[in-house]
Amino acid sequence: MSKKKINIIDSSVVPIPIENIDTDQIIPARFLKATSKLNFGENLFRDWRFKSNNKINKDFILNNPLFNGNILLAGANFGCGSSREHAPWALLDFGIKSVISTSFADIFYNNCFKNGILPIVVDETSRDEISALASEAAELSINLEDQSIIIHNKVFYFDIDPYRKECLVKGLDDVGVTLENGDAIYNYEQEFSKNLWNVPNKIKYKKD
Repeated sequence: MSKKKINIIDSSVVPIPIENIDTDQIIPARFLKATSKLNFGENLFRDWRFKSNNKINKDFILNNPLFNGNILLAGANFGCGSSREHAPWALLDFGIKSVISTSFADIFYNNCFKNGILPIVVDETSRDEISALASEAAELSINLEDQSIIIHNKVFYFDIDPYRKECLVKGLDDVGVTLENGDAIYNYEQEFSKNLWNVPNKIKYKKD
């Protein structure tokens, strides 16, 4: 299947420097009944974006018009907790294209790639520098091809698995990668079908 291609992301940064943000905080369990990926963004960080009376929490950063970018700068161990894939669904539907952190929960990290979100791991020093610069609502540019983050002319580099990088640049998930070899698969199936007719009806076994 096809996803939106990612190469360069230019955006302001939304800093949420809280450690161990789990998937139930990203998208609470009571909103997991839907099977479609659509509209999950409405309830992203629901219990932080809204008060108990459903009024907007003006103190939460995502409700601050100065921080409405597509890049989330998070604390360590982001996406821990349950393995629900709804968490990256909610982030993507809300408009988040990349999450930068010092570490991610493994399943959440993998689910980001499957759904077209770029998770970037940086060291603590780089994270703190980016956070300080981002507090000025500065524009940040992520170049996936160069594996770089640029903010205020300061450049930070990050590592990424080459296969996952290629999938994001091409906008492909695992099924899409398989379909890129569609001609080879078709030719194999045709050849395999022909060979079926040459299989003997009975197989003779040699007696001991």
